Amino acid sequence: MKQDQDLEARVSRKLMRRIIPFVMLLYFISFLDRVNVGFAAITMNKELGLSPTAFGLGGGLFFIGYFLFEVPSNLILHRVGARIWIARVMVTWGLISAASAFATGPNSFYVLRFLLGVAEAGFFPGIILYLSLWFPTRQRAVAAAWFMAAAPISVALGSPLSGAIMQLPPMFGLSDWQMLYIIEAAPAVILGFVVLKYMTDKPEQAHWLADDERSWLVARLKSEAEAKKGGHGHTASAWSALKDLRVLALALIYFGTSAGLYTLGLWAPLMIREFGFTPFQTGLLSGVPSVVAVVAMVWWARHSDRSGERTWHVVIPCVVACVGFVLAGNAMTALFVVLSLVVVNVGISSAKAPLWAMPSTFLSGAGAAAGIAMINSLGNLGGFVGPFAIGWLKNRTGGYAAGLYVVAATLAVSAVVTLLLARNTRRAAVVEQGA
Repeated sequence: MKQDQDLEARVSRKLMRRIIPFVMLLYFISFLDRVNVGFAAITMNKELGLSPTAFGLGGGLFFIGYFLFEVPSNLILHRVGARIWIARVMVTWGLISAASAFATGPNSFYVLRFLLGVAEAGFFPGIILYLSLWFPTRQRAVAAAWFMAAAPISVALGSPLSGAIMQLPPMFGLSDWQMLYIIEAAPAVILGFVVLKYMTDKPEQAHWLADDERSWLVARLKSEAEAKKGGHGHTASAWSALKDLRVLALALIYFGTSAGLYTLGLWAPLMIREFGFTPFQTGLLSGVPSVVAVVAMVWWARHSDRSGERTWHVVIPCVVACVGFVLAGNAMTALFVVLSLVVVNVGISSAKAPLWAMPSTFLSGAGAAAGIAMINSLGNLGGFVGPFAIGWLKNRTGGYAAGLYVVAATLAVSAVVTLLLARNTRRAAVVEQGA
């Protein structure tokens, strides 16, 4: 028994060291290239003639392209392997992100944002699927939390970086916002080629594990998969996963968290900038909430894994983020805005890891590839609705409050749907046992 525990601990440490820092780096670059448009907007909007509504629309069009190509992309990844497909995703999104520097007006801005979503489709759900192929069930929320911690870390470190780039003098005839796109796109292309050399598709191919470690991991994951197949409501086919009401419910829950996350990414710099800060100061203040969020989300995921509880570990953070957006809508000072954004960041970030631990409890194989992609693609439409609602309502009302209340409402819906899903799952399990 002691020997098995030592072996499990050894494998866990190796997985965390080998896989997590690398996928975090990839997501760091991914998120940076998604949301640096919020900093580019400081000068780009005027040069391209973008109104708040047009900017919100363009920012959200990323998620329409993402939505349309997410499921096909993840099914291809399931077939050809993560190594080749993630490399392809990174190189193409890097090139398109760099091309965003050459937008000439609203229409080209819209097209490039849409194409960026198409290029990046499959990355996030592909990594979530990849983690489920490597980490045993009781380590999965922590693994997902560390991976997703790259998003707030990207904001914390990337915001000051983006603000500093925006203060560079013009070079090569390019504006500050054009330099921002090009400089921050380069790492994605470079890392795409690194993926081909570094990433391992399956545990069976992990030569960086000792023979006994590799055998234990393969056997453990296989036994969990077999146990899952005999469990309640297991789904293994792609088509069944796409029709599964639990998948649609999780997508609706994720919708609220995505609306909140990308509202922060696209609009927080502009909200803070209104208090008269320089771009670099804006970047520093935008990064503060994310630092707190990283600590909170990892601690909350560990608590969820240890307790084995997922529902309330999603509900409570959604309610916290909802309250944070309401507070932000009533903020009258820079300090109150930043403190409100801390509350929002902690809530949204903490909800994500327990939420993404749920699909693997009833999905496997092609069903997992399709179901995870469907949750992410439908849920990420919140990334269109949230930023667009902020821009449209700001045009109508002249302030951010109304849009922030709309985003708060989506998070309230997420909390309610999580509770309903848990109740229906328990009821179905009781019925099945009675039969």
